[in-house]
Amino acid sequence: MNTIGPLDGLLVIDLTRVLAGPYATMVLADLGARVIKVEVPGTGDDARHFGPFMEGKSAYFSSLNRGKQSIALDLKASEDRQTFDGLVRRADILVENYRPGTMDKLGYGWEALQEMNPRLVYAAISGFGQTGPYCKLPAYDMVVQAMGGIMSVTGHPGSAPSRVGTSVGDITAGLFGLSGILAGIINRERTGKGLMVDVGMLDCQLAILENAVSRYLSEGKIPEPLGARHPSITPFDAFRINDDHIVIAAGNDMLFQKLCKALGRTDLGVDARFETNDLRTRNHESLKPEIEKALRGKSAEEWLIVLREAGVPSGPINNIEQVVNDEQISARNMIIHTASESGGDFRMAGNPIKLSGFEDPGRRSAAPELDADRDLVMELLRKNRDPAG
Repeated sequence: MNTIGPLDGLLVIDLTRVLAGPYATMVLADLGARVIKVEVPGTGDDARHFGPFMEGKSAYFSSLNRGKQSIALDLKASEDRQTFDGLVRRADILVENYRPGTMDKLGYGWEALQEMNPRLVYAAISGFGQTGPYCKLPAYDMVVQAMGGIMSVTGHPGSAPSRVGTSVGDITAGLFGLSGILAGIINRERTGKGLMVDVGMLDCQLAILENAVSRYLSEGKIPEPLGARHPSITPFDAFRINDDHIVIAAGNDMLFQKLCKALGRTDLGVDARFETNDLRTRNHESLKPEIEKALRGKSAEEWLIVLREAGVPSGPINNIEQVVNDEQISARNMIIHTASESGGDFRMAGNPIKLSGFEDPGRRSAAPELDADRDLVMELLRKNRDPAG
């Protein structure tokens, strides 16, 4: 079993901060790449100062920057630029999430980087991408969630606008950026040349709207918030059981028949209003009360056992404590540990990508202190200059 990862040997320059870019480079590090985080001297990544804090260190920063190395460089200072130039010439991948134009002002735009290292895969992750009328505007997760349409379909009918409960604007941009980076590496293997990956957070929000976009483009109807209910699959919703809720996702006619049998309501399975998924969706307001009426006789926990034995997709609505301590999460090594300087453990979400032939360590290297790896980075550059090294 390989203990490193499939990206072992790739060198990544990480100019990113806060979330979208660091998320992408964290996964690259989890998969074995050497990630050198280039930070602003004195302050470093803004996320170093975001709570919550453990032992005086940001748990937020630690959870996004594990396994990386840090060097502080002022890219406006001559000596630090020489160090950075050396890294660029050695690197396989460079990732940044500055506002478009910033790298050009620093003298490190795509054309300059290409000239320094024609094999470099350069990923720029920004709010609106490198082109278009909005490209120079500032953006945060909340802004692209609002502009990208996802907030308009989130929440319950008639409720105030609601942000999705996690930063999907940043995280999806990080993941699409990661996909582009790996595509660039494959393309380089074929052509010998690097390329630029341009990812805009707003673009990514549109890309994940799937059903909402297809409904509008095919029917001309503007989707609205539906609560937990799926707009085109029924029953696919959260259902009340006494003072609790469970979710049931009977995604086709066969599963609906299994659900009816498990509930002791085979009459619903032959009701003309509910014969097909399309009819069930049209008549969801009549179907849901019947299902909830049938659910009253047992607890949520008891019903989940019954439904799972019947093969009906279903589950509890876990809070964060419950999911973190779930036996499936534990079995999949999805809560990992990194060591702190005091010898204690920081716990955080693990890597969901499981690969045959490679270990998925339950303990990972901690996030670096600012500029902690300067000597190691300088040693790398010395070796690069010395053909005998």
